[in-house]
Amino acid sequence: MKKILYSLLLLPFASYAQIGSTIHCGFDFTSYFVVHPHEDGKSKTIDGLRISISDSEGKEVVNVNNFLSWKNGNKPLVFSRNYKIDNNNKKIDKTEDGKWFYYFADDYYLLSITNTFPAETYFLKVEDVDGEDNGGLFKTQIIPLASYNMYVLCSAEERDKIVQFGRRMNKPIDVVMEKK
Repeated sequence: MKKILYSLLLLPFASYAQIGSTIHCGFDFTSYFVVHPHEDGKSKTIDGLRISISDSEGKEVVNVNNFLSWKNGNKPLVFSRNYKIDNNNKKIDKTEDGKWFYYFADDYYLLSITNTFPAETYFLKVEDVDGEDNGGLFKTQIIPLASYNMYVLCSAEERDKIVQFGRRMNKPIDVVMEKK
């Protein structure tokens, strides 16, 4: 009888603990870098670029044991292009009506990283690879990263920083490409 009585007394506390805890979102423990490479005076995103995380000398960084990203372990950290989906979540051409798969990234390049990514340690390498869409038309750029470049989508800290002064978070990294 005592066990039943204790169980009944503990049930409200256990229920309150479940209700009082925060609701998790699909982006917990994950942040993103979003890059918008374009020509000076134009807003169209340049196709066919290879964008990666590198060191100061331009050597690509490898995601050893998924330390820097939960995806693509032991491979270089290379950005991919956002894409559109239809109402059935099927990938469609970007000229068709639909919504962007990553709603926050529009027609840009993005990379999934961990929330603990040490951004100040690394650089963004943007290169136009010969043989791709542009045929090596643009100069390679190596740009230092900062923690404010990260899209942190699921934290109260991110909401608090919105009301602060200074550079806004969750803005794409704007890269103006120069022709060779």
